[in-house]
Amino acid sequence: MTSADFLFTLLGAGALAAAVLPRVVARRPLSLPLVFLLCGIGLQLLPLPLPDLDPVADRAWVEHVTEICVLVSLMGAGLALNRPFGRRHWQGTWRQLGVTMPLTIAAVAGLAWGVLGWPPAAALLLAAVLAPTDPVLASEVRVGAPTDSEHDEDEVRFTLTSEAGLNDGLAFPFVLAAVALAAAAGGRATAGGIGHWLLVDVVYKCAVGVGAGLAVGALLGWMFFRAEWRTMRLSEHREGFVAIGATFLAYGVTELAHGYGFVAVFVTACRIRSAERAHGFHGVLHDFVEQVERLLTAALLFLLGVFVAQGGLAPLTWQDALVCLLLLVAVRPLAGWIAQLRTPAGPRERLVIAFFGIRGIGSLFYLAHALGHPGFGVRAERLWAVVTFTVLASVVLHGVSATPVISRLDRLRLHRARKDGAGPEPDEDEVAGKRL
Repeated sequence: MTSADFLFTLLGAGALAAAVLPRVVARRPLSLPLVFLLCGIGLQLLPLPLPDLDPVADRAWVEHVTEICVLVSLMGAGLALNRPFGRRHWQGTWRQLGVTMPLTIAAVAGLAWGVLGWPPAAALLLAAVLAPTDPVLASEVRVGAPTDSEHDEDEVRFTLTSEAGLNDGLAFPFVLAAVALAAAAGGRATAGGIGHWLLVDVVYKCAVGVGAGLAVGALLGWMFFRAEWRTMRLSEHREGFVAIGATFLAYGVTELAHGYGFVAVFVTACRIRSAERAHGFHGVLHDFVEQVERLLTAALLFLLGVFVAQGGLAPLTWQDALVCLLLLVAVRPLAGWIAQLRTPAGPRERLVIAFFGIRGIGSLFYLAHALGHPGFGVRAERLWAVVTFTVLASVVLHGVSATPVISRLDRLRLHRARKDGAGPEPDEDEVAGKRL
């Protein structure tokens, strides 16, 4: 048996598994990412011709594959959101971005510098890479398919989905700050360097990302739903693959203008969604994107499992593991709880939002991107081990707990809606609006 033959076999089996497994693990304390991760680990332990994986040597390959997976996931997340954009409606999201993310970066950077003894550039890099929550692995806590109603999304699912959609792009300024710090003489920040970072990496690139996303989204929204020439009105042809075209167009245009393409893709999706909110074409686009995302996620998690089984965690120290676990069980939950005070979410919902800070494919992308630049003072193999362990721990911790926790909240909302007089079968809007 040649390795190519075995690869085709794996691809076929993996694609079929990606179609079957979501229904198998539904309503069980088990997630699809965890299953594929375990499959990768298990197959590596068998005498099979699996290739050796080295993210350091194959850094560019890892960067681009994870980049595509995150892009597709961002488009899917934006298309799924029913709630109109606004300061009040998205209050929980703004708190997560403006409070939770900076607090998490500061805390993790402090732990890496104080506990691990890493140089400032490496400490900031680790914090920036691990700060964003992940839209790829958060399927259990994301909103479902788009619907006609603007009020059928509960606060937990909406906040976690919108947070993951935006903070994957907003982590970029901090990654670039770590790269600049590593390149600076003596690893010291200067007033000129900080000013350039604020004006260019924060203000300009974020503004370009938002602006390009709005412009591309408006153009595509017109083309999809209101173009006078029927051939151009793509919603009538119901071809889901145009969502991939929208994803790459928004990303490419924004990156050519030196903005943040991740931000642009999510904003584009939200703008398309708002162009004709009740149209069934959104479901077609979302379903196609979700299928592509599921295939990419299955492949990447399988490869991550193979990497772990091949010894990818060997450079990890117990101090590294401690910092990673503190992020998942202490830093993110505490920062998220602080951020959600005085938001529309109830006490139980705040706890769930704070706890489910899922780390995943986005962290792998940012690390691969940053390691294209030298000077961090920590071996690349160790950085990969630390980030991989965090993703692995998040997949296990959040993957096992997501279904029971979210199902429990759903049952409590339904019970409260019935108790408040909504009848034995309250509609989704009434149930989602209940605060716990």
